[in-house]
Amino acid sequence: MLLFLIGSFLFGCTPKTAPSAGADVNVLSRKEQKEGYVSLFDGHSLNNWIDGNNQYEVRENAIVKKTKGYGNLYSRNEYRDCILRFEFLLTPAANNGLGFHHKLVEGKKGYDGIELQILDNAADVYKALKPYQYHGSLYGYVPAKRNGLKPAGVWNFQEVTVRGSKIKIVLNGEVILDTDVKALPAATLAKDPRLLYEKGHIAFLGHDSEIRIRNIRVREL
Repeated sequence: MLLFLIGSFLFGCTPKTAPSAGADVNVLSRKEQKEGYVSLFDGHSLNNWIDGNNQYEVRENAIVKKTKGYGNLYSRNEYRDCILRFEFLLTPAANNGLGFHHKLVEGKKGYDGIELQILDNAADVYKALKPYQYHGSLYGYVPAKRNGLKPAGVWNFQEVTVRGSKIKIVLNGEVILDTDVKALPAATLAKDPRLLYEKGHIAFLGHDSEIRIRNIRVREL
């Protein structure tokens, strides 16, 4: 130890310590500020969100969906065309959803808008799902590519662009969904008019499992 300290003094080297957890989390970059992004989570509170069923809490600089129970978390503001960026961490077999153009729904289950799946694809319990039920899919309609998702316990970065009826998802740098809702059959759109909503809340749709979310920011187009 003494030799290490002497060497550090002579050569100008000092021991490096890891930054504190969350030190640079939930803060907009200068580039994002110039581009017009707005943060939806400050790392400390749910002030920008509506949690009608008390299913979400803030822990360790992240929004955490509680392990047990169902419930949706809605942005206080409504959005039309936008780019949403966020990071998420899945627990094993985690299941959630990302909603756009949602209307507020009372009760613990159900949703009213578009749902994009959030799922631990690798969990054994999900081996037999339909292709349109895996992560990133326009749930029930358009399957996403099953690329890019990191294992449970590791943070992922996702960017979703919603422009009119077009939806594009980039997961950890890979495009996994690029679709136009209006390209679905007319009978499908008539049966599920929620697909054509033009404005509404951003939502996280909780499904009886824990996920963590942070660095949530949005840019209106």
